[in-house]
Amino acid sequence: MQKNRLFFLTSFLPAVGYWYLEAYYPLKVAVIGGVLLAVLEIILEKIFTKHVHSLSKMNFLLMVILGGISLFEEQGKWFKLTPMFTGILIGAIFLYKKLRGVGFLEEMLVEMRNVQMPKEIWGNFEIHFALFMIGYGSFMGVMALKFSTDTWLFFKTAGFYIATALFMALEMIYMRVKIKRWQNR
Repeated sequence: MQKNRLFFLTSFLPAVGYWYLEAYYPLKVAVIGGVLLAVLEIILEKIFTKHVHSLSKMNFLLMVILGGISLFEEQGKWFKLTPMFTGILIGAIFLYKKLRGVGFLEEMLVEMRNVQMPKEIWGNFEIHFALFMIGYGSFMGVMALKFSTDTWLFFKTAGFYIATALFMALEMIYMRVKIKRWQNR
């Protein structure tokens, strides 16, 4: 459990490193430092979890591509757009999978616990989650383009967890209402 907590903290390395380096060094150093910290994050993920998740690989690839564009155009905004593309892509994948049939969360519930919950409840949650990720990703695009790196960093790290906690609280209230209605039928 202690290793997982340490790994959780390492997920902030590229963003925090970029923020610090951008404040005190030229853009080139900040972008290269952010990408190198993303490499370190992947190495630590492999050490702590014995596996590198697809999302981590995708984020690293995005950082390399957008970091390269940032260096080419000499504008750090491209590097900071990583969370926008990640959020929109995750949301789009969830929506696509759900619209094609059974969504990710429904599959996991059936495989892990064999829980039989009405599809309308989990289906709604997945659609809401997908829309939340697309919305937050779009919001992060605005943060990257219109606000300071300090503000972007807050919403990339703590702000994301605060927004997710609020989303989950509202979603749990919504689900409780749906479950009560389902039970009363």
